[in-house]
Amino acid sequence: MKLRQLEIALEKLEGYYTPRADLEQYPTPPVLAARLLYSAMMQGDITQCRVCDLGCGTGMLSCGAALLGAAHVVGVDLDAGALTIARRNAVATGVAVEFVERTVDARITDLGQFDTVVMNPPFGAQKKHADRPFIDAALALAPTTYMIGNQGSREFIASYIEGKAIITEAIRARLPIRHTFAFHRRETVEIAAEILRIQRVSHG
Repeated sequence: MKLRQLEIALEKLEGYYTPRADLEQYPTPPVLAARLLYSAMMQGDITQCRVCDLGCGTGMLSCGAALLGAAHVVGVDLDAGALTIARRNAVATGVAVEFVERTVDARITDLGQFDTVVMNPPFGAQKKHADRPFIDAALALAPTTYMIGNQGSREFIASYIEGKAIITEAIRARLPIRHTFAFHRRETVEIAAEILRIQRVSHG
């Protein structure tokens, strides 16, 4: 599947109907999701791999990974409503994804081990350092992680994961945020973002 074909497929997926501000439920734009997944595929981190999507929401990254030939995909989210939409999206896309309702915490390793984690974690706009549990969980689950982060957060993330993992690639991107919640003042705001590839460090 080519990049544009993936974008078109992801554009057809349902999004949130009642997004929650406290969970920073902003949909991952199809173009950005496709770019992350295609980059991961080109590095050999998707096709025939076990992939976990942390904070999967309505399944944008989960379904995309399955479309690119992942061997097994697990999407994790604590919002039952979002997971209902995610399951519909998987059916509509014709892919098999296992969706699990649970929080992202230290017990996440109960799910087993994966080759790759993909995620668009909360940026911490509503709750400071909300991305930290996601980073911790990702490093516990898989040797390789792809995540979307605020441009400028790379230095913090590199410092936070020091000794455990390193950032091996950073791709600049734009994250359009549409008027979603009452506190938004403009119809659309574009945030400078980055797609980060994080590789766990081996300690012998």
